[in-house]
Amino acid sequence: MEDNKLEINCSHGKGITSVVCSHHIDSIQPVGFIENSSDPNDLQGWCYACEYLFQQEGDKTSKFRKFNNAKIVCKKC
Repeated sequence: MEDNKLEINCSHGKGITSVVCSHHIDSIQPVGFIENSSDPNDLQGWCYACEYLFQQEGDKTSKFRKFNNAKIVCKKC
């Protein structure tokens, strides 16, 4: 099995990358989590508000991408 995981360095040290919406990083309140990939090696997700907008837009439109403001973090973050 080929290992296609990307790595990042952060305060946790070297780790596997994950992609989350900026709301997970910026909010002090729980925002929910929607995993948006069934591939166990593709670690990405967004909050409930992003999921709602994604459903309204029907795709990752420019409005959605601006609202989502995705960030790359380590798996532990």
